[in-house]
Amino acid sequence: MLRTWPFHEADLLISFFTRDQGRVKGVARHAMKSRRRFGGALEPATHVRAHYTERPRQELVRLDNFEILWSPLTAPIDYLRTAGLQLVVEVLEEAMPELAPEDNIFRLALATLMAMEAGRVWLPVTYFCLWMNRLMGWMPELGHCTVCGLDLRGQTVWWSPAGDGVTCHDDRRAGSRELSAESVAESYRIARSSLPQLAEEAWPEARAADLRAFAMGTLERHLERRLRSAVALS
Repeated sequence: MLRTWPFHEADLLISFFTRDQGRVKGVARHAMKSRRRFGGALEPATHVRAHYTERPRQELVRLDNFEILWSPLTAPIDYLRTAGLQLVVEVLEEAMPELAPEDNIFRLALATLMAMEAGRVWLPVTYFCLWMNRLMGWMPELGHCTVCGLDLRGQTVWWSPAGDGVTCHDDRRAGSRELSAESVAESYRIARSSLPQLAEEAWPEARAADLRAFAMGTLERHLERRLRSAVALS
């Protein structure tokens, strides 16, 4: 589940991301008057089995009912976990076109949401943002300066919220930020490791904080908007 809006008098317009059809929008009739049919299934980030009817020549499906498979409300909620859950939902809502199935992104989002726990949000957030950039084709190559071609492997690189790629120190753009060699190495580990494997280690807020900022900044540049959930996390 991604987002709901009031629609007509007592209906809700609902956006949800599916494995088979991508992002879908539909109408839940009388959902604002009677919560019995949907209950907690309408909470953002909830994983459900959705029953809906597609209507000829109409963009919106008719939502009949949802069966909850997993809910974020079954575990303790704190401010940071709420913001982390919202980040996944917000990025999917903004990045995914309607009716474009992306099984890899669906599995990434579900694994991230289920891994996010109160007090343990920084690894899932970093993992999701980096992999979302990779799967969308937005992740730049970090080993060479995009301006002069200098080999930057094992070195600090510089990135700009307003430009593609990374640069060396001499070619850095105005407003560029550092990405340490250690964090670049972490990005390679994340690219070849599963989330449960990485979760065996301690991931405090300070670990790879510059990498997380880089991944969020790359998402925001390609989405062409500031992520409200990223502001909340910072």
